[in-house]
This record gives sequence, structure tokens and C-alpha cells, in this order.
Amino acid sequence: MSLTLYPAIDLKDGACVRLKRGEMDQATVYGTDPGAQALAWQHAGFAWVHVVDLNGAFAGRPVNGQAVRDILAAVTIPVQLGGGIRDMAGIEDWLTAGISRVILGSAAAKNPALVHEAAREFPGQIVVGIDAKAGYVATEGWAETSLLTAADLSLRMQDAGIAAIIYTDIARDGMKTGLNLAETAELADRISVPVIASGGFAGIADIMALKSAAAKTHNLAGAIIGRALYDGSIDPAEALAAC
Repeated sequence: MSLTLYPAIDLKDGACVRLKRGEMDQATVYGTDPGAQALAWQHAGFAWVHVVDLNGAFAGRPVNGQAVRDILAAVTIPVQLGGGIRDMAGIEDWLTAGISRVILGSAAAKNPALVHEAAREFPGQIVVGIDAKAGYVATEGWAETSLLTAADLSLRMQDAGIAAIIYTDIARDGMKTGLNLAETAELADRISVPVIASGGFAGIADIMALKSAAAKTHNLAGAIIGRALYDGSIDPAEALAAC
């Protein structure tokens, strides 16, 4: 399986930001033109853009809609979107608008029937985001932690017909401490759908570690990169060449 790298665009109040461990008061602003940022990632050679409406994740409804539309207008590569999408109407609206894959996070934990319905209605276009604190699923923009483990949720979701699972280790997100490849690879080996790693990219060594793990691990499909791209710790051309 080839590895796909997803450059992240996290939206807060219309700007491109990176958080530390999901804390909204720990936002670093990297740009105020999301469309231009998405186009920059396309020009760098990335095949996808990963977008999260951070305000929407906390509000439980889309908030940065105009910024997302600006991204869609700017690029020709596919875009996957998460954050505040909690019902079939919202899913359909974004897919109709041009989003290629919708990411369901809190909805997957709290309303699994929605994931099954959406995956049946839109095959290949629904992704489940599993964000974990110490192995337990966090919801509502990571503000709440459930009693459900990431492993249990992934096993429940694998037969829904979803395109992939994004596994994020919240403790590492935005911290540049390295991917949690041990837990991510273990999860990928247990389920039958592709798993995308997220949280902690620090440098090119993480790309090489991801590549090595993917060679030995069933269904490890790629990773999302955020802060390390924005601050220059990872060069896009070098990262893509390594994959």
C-alpha cells in the first residue's frame, strides 16, 4: 500500500492555525488566507488537503464555511473535511459543494448509526476520525473524553463501509514529539480499513519511521502533517520523495 501524506489546514476564526493538544487558547496563526495555503500545498505536490473546522468541532455545527469554500475554489486536488458535521444534511451539503471525503468524529462515537447510513449513501466518501486521550475517545473538539476506547470504536466502525480511519494521539498533536506509531500500527493490524496516523510529526525521521512501519503493518495508509510543515521542520519535497 502506498503512503499518502495529508497537509493539514486547521481553521479557527477563518485563519489557518495549529493548536497544541487541541487547546484553542494555544493557537498559532500561520496565515489568514486558507485558499492560498491550500494552493501552496497543491503546488508543493501533495495529492490531498486535510481540513478541520476547529470552531465547528466545538460548536457542533459548521462555522468556517466560507474558508472551506475558498479552499475548494482554490485547488483541484481532493479535500477531506471534518469538524462540526453531525447529520446527513450536513454531510450531503459538503459533498455536493465539492468536498471529496467527510470526516465524522464526535458523531461516530455518539451516533454510530449515522456513520453506517452515510457510508451506505456515499460509498468511499466517509472517514471516521478517532481522537484518543490515553487510549479513550475524545469528542466535542476534544473537550470531552468518553468511556469508549479507540480500539473498541475502530472495531465497531470497520464494517460500516467507511473509506478510512484517522487515528490522532491528542497528547502528541501539535507537540512535534513524533508519531505514536506503536498504537497506530497496532490499531491498523486489528481492523480491515486503512488507518491514517495523526499527531506529533517532528521531522523527516518520522516519515522514514512511518514508511518502515507501513512495510510491516497491515492497512497503515499514511499520515497527516501539520505544525512541522508550517514551521519548516519538514520540507514538502523531501517528505514526498521519502514516501
